[in-house]
Amino acid sequence: MSTPENVVVVGNGQAGIQLVDSLRKEGYTGPITLLGEERHHPYQRPPLSKDYLAAGKDPIPLPLRPEKFFTTNDVDARLGVRATSIDRDAKTIALDDCTTLAYTKLVLATGAANRELTVPGAALSGIHGLRTLTDAQALHARLDAVRSVVVIGAGFIGLEFAAAARARGLDVTVLEYADRPMGRALTPVTSGFFADAHQRLGVTLRLGEGIASFDGNDAGHVTAAVSTTGERYPADLVLVGVGVTPRTELAQAAGLEVENGIVVDGSLRTSDPDIFALGDCASFPNVHAGARTRLESVQNATDQARHAARAILGAGPGSGPRGETGGYADLPWFWSNQGHLRLQIAGLSAPGDQTVLRGNPAEEKFSVFCFRNNTLTAVESVNQPADHMAARRLLSAGRTLTPEQAADPDFDLKTYSKQQPAAV
Repeated sequence: MSTPENVVVVGNGQAGIQLVDSLRKEGYTGPITLLGEERHHPYQRPPLSKDYLAAGKDPIPLPLRPEKFFTTNDVDARLGVRATSIDRDAKTIALDDCTTLAYTKLVLATGAANRELTVPGAALSGIHGLRTLTDAQALHARLDAVRSVVVIGAGFIGLEFAAAARARGLDVTVLEYADRPMGRALTPVTSGFFADAHQRLGVTLRLGEGIASFDGNDAGHVTAAVSTTGERYPADLVLVGVGVTPRTELAQAAGLEVENGIVVDGSLRTSDPDIFALGDCASFPNVHAGARTRLESVQNATDQARHAARAILGAGPGSGPRGETGGYADLPWFWSNQGHLRLQIAGLSAPGDQTVLRGNPAEEKFSVFCFRNNTLTAVESVNQPADHMAARRLLSAGRTLTPEQAADPDFDLKTYSKQQPAAV
């Protein structure tokens, strides 16, 4: 495969920036154009729902790279520009400033967009999402002037925001349609712990209650959230965190295969061999899940970008750091800071996995080890970073331990995880 003459990257979030960085580090010297819809210098998104909302903090975003990165690496970085269409035959991409760009390789790192509510009153002012810097700035500006907050959705973003709002002394109610918080991501043990922990922090957590409508005043501002049970919760501000949808509209209009994300192979290549997709928008064959999945995490975005850079530059089978065929196989891992609680997850659990508790939830320091057919699949850790790092070492190396070892408080997990597997 020949080296591309020029690369165009749509999206300047975590995946897009890392892709540019990795292309240069892999030795690519050709032109790179990086497109970003926001006018802000590329920034880190995870702090937006955590430290950025803390009382008294200067709301300055953390850059993904220094501004000099783009000039040093000869990158044509364009801010406030949106890609509108792709002409795959001509290998051009049209922009909303009425210009077009030619490409030899195109990378779609378009990310995801917040799901929006369609219930009555959803358009009232005071109802916010949280994904962009502009969203976070709007919330930060309002939090000093409100008393009652309602959060729709007990996922990572919703509970991170709830903890930050409670730390500011606000009255916080969380409505969650499911029967437990973070239910799609966590085992019942860890999910139940966080339900209790947030209630101890003073959060009113309503499980099994979705949102039916919002009430507003004559000025068009939200005053209350009405749940599916008919209960009315006063609200000066509402945060909606009911998940995201992948940004696939550009790919779909271009005729690329789309199914819960832009469909890619193990090299992150789409159904068009000259177009790649990565990060939150990409649906890829996940060797850890044994199925095609789409992941929303910094780790997935950065690791896929590194992998895609090698593929774009013609790396062949077997050249990847993991996996015999060189297909993307990096271990998924995630984290969430909710007040003083740091949740870290390594691997992917599934319903029906056997769970083994290590540590003591009453002390807010424990891990849940997940096994499938006596093989370790995932570890959820709360305020136990050593367990998390050991789990990442084991799972990345394809190693396991027994449920009995995981449950034994005297078992030296850290040393075991660093041992080399016995020669066969």
